Amino acid sequence: MALISMVRAVGMTIVLALGACAQSERAPEPAEAGAAFEDLSIETANGPVRFSVEIADDEQERARGLMFRQSLADDQGMLFHFQEPEYASFWMRNTVISLDIIFIGVDGRILNIAERTTPFSEEGIPAAGLTRGVLEIRGGRARELGIEAGDRVRHRIFSEG
Repeated sequence: MALISMVRAVGMTIVLALGACAQSERAPEPAEAGAAFEDLSIETANGPVRFSVEIADDEQERARGLMFRQSLADDQGMLFHFQEPEYASFWMRNTVISLDIIFIGVDGRILNIAERTTPFSEEGIPAAGLTRGVLEIRGGRARELGIEAGDRVRHRIFSEG
């Protein structure tokens, strides 16, 4: 009887430890992290559209991105800021929700949009040129709002050139 209790106790300890490890890999939701949001607008043929965005401007934040998030409000997103322009490529590893990934050039013009990306996919999603930033919004939202390549993104990280 004591052996059965000990086996159960060890088993429960393992389950709790695994749960704690899995939880530590999860990115905190914005409310939990106390994330700061900034305004961003996109000039479309239908007029400006606005988002409130979290900024991912260091390696750790860019690597985590929107992984593990269960939802994303229609007017929210994440803006990945690259201090030096680069040929960015993204993937959807550990990303639960479908996203529209909007690649933005140095001048703030949209280069290309990967619409309704596949959750959990490890396939690379490349930019069509040098990027200064990448905006992730809820999947399907770009089409709903008429956002297209060539539209101008207004945010402090883009030059007005």
